[in-house]
Parts: sequence; C-alpha cells; structure tokens
Amino acid sequence: MPEAPLPPQRNVLRKRRRWERVLAARRRKRAQERERSRARRAENPGAASRNGGRALASLAKERLLEARASGPRLCIDLGVAARMTEKETSRLASQIRRLYGANRRAEKPFWLCLTEFTEGSLIYRECLRMNDGFSSYLMDTTQESYLDLFPLDAIVYLTPDSDNVLEDIEADKVYVLGGLVDESIHKKLTLQRAQEQALQTARLPIREYMVKSSSTRNYHSETLAINQVFDVLSTYYETRSWPAALKAGVAAGKGYVLPDAAK
Repeated sequence: MPEAPLPPQRNVLRKRRRWERVLAARRRKRAQERERSRARRAENPGAASRNGGRALASLAKERLLEARASGPRLCIDLGVAARMTEKETSRLASQIRRLYGANRRAEKPFWLCLTEFTEGSLIYRECLRMNDGFSSYLMDTTQESYLDLFPLDAIVYLTPDSDNVLEDIEADKVYVLGGLVDESIHKKLTLQRAQEQALQTARLPIREYMVKSSSTRNYHSETLAINQVFDVLSTYYETRSWPAALKAGVAAGKGYVLPDAAK
C-alpha cells in the first residue's frame, strides 16, 4: 500500500529540519575552505600585494560564498515577471545587474537567488542580452519557486503594501522581492501573492523614519525599484542604521526625506 501523506505540521517540521541540515553542511564546508585559504596565504604572503585586482575579486567571491553558507538570502520572485511589457522587462534585467553589482561590492553581501527563472522566457533572454557574464554570476538561478526551496516560516515577502514593518535583518531568513519594475502599477499584487501563499510580509520603515517632502508636487511613493530596495537592505545590514539605509536607497524623487533634510 502507498504511504499515507504526512500531516501538514509534520511536513513543515521536516522541511525546516532539512533546511537547517543544508545550512549546517554549507557552514562546515565554508569553514574548511577558509582554513585552506588562510594556509595558502600564509605560504605565499606577498601574492595579494602583487595582484591587487585579483585579490579584491577573490575577496568578493569569498564574501559571497560566506553569504551562501550563512545567509541571509534575497530572492527575486520572477513568477510575476510575465505581467510586464518588453520595455519593463528590459528595465528589470538592468535592475538585476545593478543589484548584483552592489551585492558583489558589499562588505556583508546577501546570497542572491532568481526564482521561477524559466529558460527561454523574456526575462531570461533579457538578462542574458543585457548583462555581460550573466551566466557566471555568483548566485542561484532556478525554475523552482521559493516555496519549494525554503521553509515557509523562513520566508519574508517584502512589499510596500504590508502592514508589518521590517525591523531587522536576520541571517536565517529568506527575503523575497517581487520582480516588477518601478514603472509598473500592479496595486497590491505582491501583497496578494504573499497572502495567498500564507507568507509573512513586511515593508521598509520609510514612514517611520522619513517625512513627506513639501518640495514635491504632491507625489509620495514607497514603491522602490528592486535595486533601490537592495541598497536599503544592504546598507542596513552593514550599519544597523535605518536612517543611513533609507538615505542610501530612497531617492529624493519619491517624495520622502529624513527629518533633518526637511528643515
């Protein structure tokens, strides 16, 4: 007789334990790799100074692999990308390039993942066309959904329409951004998607730390491009300062400024 399906709660626990085992294995592997790297540098201490550019690239790779082992993770949800026009899709591919470049330069990077990234789709073709070396980017790309990759209780879907404020960034969490460009007006699409999937949601604390600027033409928006959201997250992860983070990622054209700048 076929085995009876596991109860939902047991499925959740099994997925969570599997995820914890994967993370633990990656951390052990990274610790071993770090030891080997230290040994190589000790054997040849002058190599880094002779090859400055190569050393910086090696350091960036080291940091990215550390993020892969220890988190946090940032997923771009491309399951919503089919709703965009060709022009919007090209803009999204450009934003992915800028996001990846900023993450590669960060002292404390995230591990990036493009989910529901379907071979042959428009966003797939645009990423390859617009981004030199895209196929060698140090990140995960998969046709699978984040729902199949991570425990539900580890996922936080970031959407400007959430009632919950993002208070901190945790290494064991998976943060998801909807793959839509700033120009697209899909009211509450990402919030509805996250709610249908029973996911935790959060928004950036823009209104908690910023004020509306009086110099704009009554235009105030908390919707940011994915690379701008990343700039906020990345700066906060490094500085643990939301004012510094929001200053780095929220452009003046959004109609919000820090209180000191409004005086």
